[in-house]
Amino acid sequence: MIEEKEQQELQRQYADVFEIDSNLDRLVKRIELLNYINPLNIEKEKHRFFASKYTVEPEFRYPKLKFDPYKLHRLFFLQRLERIEDEKIRKLYQEVIHYYSNMIQCIETIGTGRNFYFNSLRVFGTPTEKDVQNARFILHFKDEPSSVDMEKVFSAEEAKHYFEKFAEAYDFPLNILFSTHIAAEAMVSNSRQSLLIKKNARFSKNQLLTLGTHEIGVHLVTTFNAAAQPLKILSNGLPKNVETQEGLAVFSEYMGGALTLKRLKELAYRVLAADSLSKGYTFADTFDLIHGHYKLDRDEAFTITLRAHRGGGFTKDRLYLSGLRKIYKRYKREEPLDILIAGKVSLDSEEVLKHLRKKGLLLPNRYENLSFKQKMNTNKTLDFILNNLK
Repeated sequence: MIEEKEQQELQRQYADVFEIDSNLDRLVKRIELLNYINPLNIEKEKHRFFASKYTVEPEFRYPKLKFDPYKLHRLFFLQRLERIEDEKIRKLYQEVIHYYSNMIQCIETIGTGRNFYFNSLRVFGTPTEKDVQNARFILHFKDEPSSVDMEKVFSAEEAKHYFEKFAEAYDFPLNILFSTHIAAEAMVSNSRQSLLIKKNARFSKNQLLTLGTHEIGVHLVTTFNAAAQPLKILSNGLPKNVETQEGLAVFSEYMGGALTLKRLKELAYRVLAADSLSKGYTFADTFDLIHGHYKLDRDEAFTITLRAHRGGGFTKDRLYLSGLRKIYKRYKREEPLDILIAGKVSLDSEEVLKHLRKKGLLLPNRYENLSFKQKMNTNKTLDFILNNLK
C-alpha cells in the first residue's frame, strides 16, 4: 500500500496527470462496450433462425445509448494534454484518448451493419493469415473422448456457489449478478466489479473451472489490481489491452488445468468466424461454415456466430487465440507476467508501464494469479499445439 504522504507528494508532483486521469475516468464510465453489444432478444432470434432451417437472418435488438456520442467525443479532446511535462506519459494519454474515441464510434454504430464492422476493425483488427492458419491447424486434431467433466449438469445457482468458493483464495469481494442479456455463460463487468452469470445456463465441471481461472483468476484480478493503482487509466483500459487480457485469461485456464482441446477449438472457430466477416459472409453463411462444414453442434455454432456477427460484425473474438500465443511464448522465454496483471494493460504498453513504475505511478500488484504458479496442465496434445503455433 502506498503511504498517505507518498500519495500526496505524487499528487503534487503529477497534478496535471492526475487531473486529466480523473477527468477521463468520469467520461469512460459511460462507455463500457459490453453493456451495449449483447443483443436483448438472443433466445427469440435463435428460435426463429433454427425454425427457418438456418436461412433467415436474425434481427437483433440492442440497448439504447445512455450518452451523447458527439458531446462525449468533444469532452475527450478538450483535455489539455500539453500540460503533462513527461513526454512518455503525455503520449500514453494521447493514445488512450484516441482509443476511447474509437470505442465511442463503435458503440454509437452498434446494429448498423458494416458501419459498426469498420469501427470494430479500428479497435480490434481482423484475423491475419497466420491467425487463420493457426485456427485450421488446431481444428485438424481429432476430438478427445468426452468425459463426465464435460456434461452440463450444474445450474446457474450452483455455479454461483462454485465461484464464491473459488474466489475465497483471492481474498477480494466477489459480487455475482444473474443476467439474461449476455452472450457468454459468464463474464466480468469491469465497471461494476462484478461477475455476471447467464441466468438459465447449465455448466459442466470443466466449464466451472475454466470460468473460475479465466474470469476470476485474470479479469477480476486485473480489475481489483487496477482499482488499487494511483492512476485510474489502468482500470479503464489501455489500447490493445483486450488481446493481452484475454491471452492471459486463456493461459490461466491452461496453467490451472482447465484448458481442453475442445476449448482450444472453440477459440479457433472464433477466429474463422471473425475471418468470415472480412469475406462478407452473412450470419447464415458463417453458421453454415461452423455447423455445416466443421460439424460443430448447432447451439455452440450459433453462439460463436452470434459473438462474431453481433452489432454488425464484432472482431474481438479473434484476439483470444493470438493473445494466448503471445503470452505462451513469453512464458516459454521465462519472462515475468506480473506487470501484465497490474490492470487492463497490454504487451505493447510494457515499456511505459515500467516508466510509470520508476516514477512511483505504478504500484506492486495487490493480487496475483494463482494458476500461473501451478502448471497443472497434463495434456501433451495442448503442449504440442501451443509450441507449434506460428
